[in-house]
Amino acid sequence: MLEFLTKILPNLMANKRYVNFGISIVQTLQMTLWSGAISFVLGLAFGIILVVTKKGAILENKIVYQILDKLINFFRSIPFIILLTGVMPLSRLIMGTSIDVRGAIVPLVFGTVPFFSRQIETALAEVDSGLVEAAVSMGLSPWDIVLRVYLKESIGPIVRGTMITTVSLIGLTAMAGAVGAGGLGNFAIQYGHDMNMQDITWLTIILLVIVVNLIQWAGTNFIKKHTH
Repeated sequence: MLEFLTKILPNLMANKRYVNFGISIVQTLQMTLWSGAISFVLGLAFGIILVVTKKGAILENKIVYQILDKLINFFRSIPFIILLTGVMPLSRLIMGTSIDVRGAIVPLVFGTVPFFSRQIETALAEVDSGLVEAAVSMGLSPWDIVLRVYLKESIGPIVRGTMITTVSLIGLTAMAGAVGAGGLGNFAIQYGHDMNMQDITWLTIILLVIVVNLIQWAGTNFIKKHTH
């Protein structure tokens, strides 16, 4: 087995680069899980606020809606590679560093939350307005309407939006790796691009394709089991 791997992945096996490859995988998972969890909570909250405060909604509030809507549009319009450098001072303030995995969490959250908020807003907007009106007429509180109508009826679209966002987040971690965050992006650039080691480049691509397909498979199966 070792001889086979050395034959098809000579650059990875040389000088035990596979150890760094394993570390890079762990770093990518750490960045994805930490920033993904934070982004899910914030994005879900912001998406809900957008839906319930818009004109004619159950908690209509023009000021809150306009401020949040404009902030999300602002951060979504900034290319992530520029956002990375722009929030470095904030990363140092919050995480104590602007490099490595910890330093990447803040920019990844800033890059993901606006996108996921729009995914949630779109998912909740698909809920039949008649169901919301019926809930209001029954005297349900806004919180109950959010939980029992908006979220319950939007499980499929929310999971689908989470899948899309997670795949996008993995791509962002690769870009974060280009500026010192580590992970598969940094590994592929350092060895695959800078040192022209094509086997490492292709191995990284294949691994990411497998991960993306696993995410899509898991999300699709979850949707099938929990929607009707």
